[in-house]
Amino acid sequence: MPTPAEAPAPTTAPTGRPGRLPNGELRRQVAVHLDEAPTDTFTAGEVARALSRSSGAVANALTVLAAHGEAELVSERPARYRGTPGTGRLASVPPAPARPAAPRPSTPAPTPAPAPTAGPAATTTGAVATPDDAPVTGPVARPNGQLYHPRTVAGVPDVTALRKLRAAGVPALLYGPPGTGKTSVVEAAFGDLITVPGDGDTTVADIVGEYTQTPEGRYVFVHGPLIRAMREGRPLFVDDATLIPPNVLATLYPAMDGRRQVIVKANGGEVVDAAEGFYVVAGHNPGVHGAVLTDALSSRFSAQIQVSSDYDLAVALKVDRRAVRAARNLATRQRRGEVGWAPQLRELIAFDRIAKVLGVEAAAGNIVGVAPEEDREIVATVVRDAFGVEYAPLALGTRI
Repeated sequence: MPTPAEAPAPTTAPTGRPGRLPNGELRRQVAVHLDEAPTDTFTAGEVARALSRSSGAVANALTVLAAHGEAELVSERPARYRGTPGTGRLASVPPAPARPAAPRPSTPAPTPAPAPTAGPAATTTGAVATPDDAPVTGPVARPNGQLYHPRTVAGVPDVTALRKLRAAGVPALLYGPPGTGKTSVVEAAFGDLITVPGDGDTTVADIVGEYTQTPEGRYVFVHGPLIRAMREGRPLFVDDATLIPPNVLATLYPAMDGRRQVIVKANGGEVVDAAEGFYVVAGHNPGVHGAVLTDALSSRFSAQIQVSSDYDLAVALKVDRRAVRAARNLATRQRRGEVGWAPQLRELIAFDRIAKVLGVEAAAGNIVGVAPEEDREIVATVVRDAFGVEYAPLALGTRI
């Protein structure tokens, strides 16, 4: 195992800021860091600070290492990693030589997009781990290893747009029906993400923390996700934010405005200032019972981005075209106000999985069965027209 003195120093540009590394070098440096403390676990942010690198790039590097068995994902929220035997093998590889600076052409020429399997950290599934400021040209790995297929917003990939908004300090609110991929795009954009799952029972303690009794009987204050994100300079994703009571959600406001500070009254008036990199992004499901987008909340999110289902992606993923056709039909009817529900990408992916296990008949019946009762008749009609057969909701039959 290399000693700290043997670990290579990050390559730096003449400006003193970290320069771009040769292909695979960031992963090797991350492996060295893990291998130096094989029993410890690290978040992407902790490794990034130690290496003076982008937390997003380090998070992608950790995802790739875990996919190759060169690191182990110990926990998902927050994502923490530790070394494996494969980490030591990668850490022992000599540092890659620095890439020479390319001469600047007199006339700028367009750079061809790289192939999906090329780049600093290509995975066996085609996802490419890139620095936050590098172009996104293909699927992006989420912390759980699943791939996210970016879509465009304002002419750039949605993942890139969110990273740019974070860099500019512009809070973003993603809104759309459940199952359209709001959580997926946020997780793909920010590998160092901390998430607060919102609901009607969420309390201030769930956000800022509370006192907890130790096994020895003492009481200690355990900081919540907001405080951790502020101190560590990480993004905070408030999922289903509009289900959280407004007086509880107001806890976030001082951290989001020019103050970038909160006072933890429950911990003796502790003052917490936000570190550089702290960012708030939230999700909102309009039409869901209990979801209220107040003026106070809306005004805090300067960027509000609608997220709808990408039915073209469902086709690309080889979901049965008849199911996609039914979903498109219902989505059109939903926009017209004829029906309140339509299958989203989540339901179509579930359809594909059920069809592979139990058959198309069961998958189509499940689409009918998961529809709200008030919409079920229309959904059954649309499904029948798409498949040419009338399906009943998936249900148990007679005893065997």
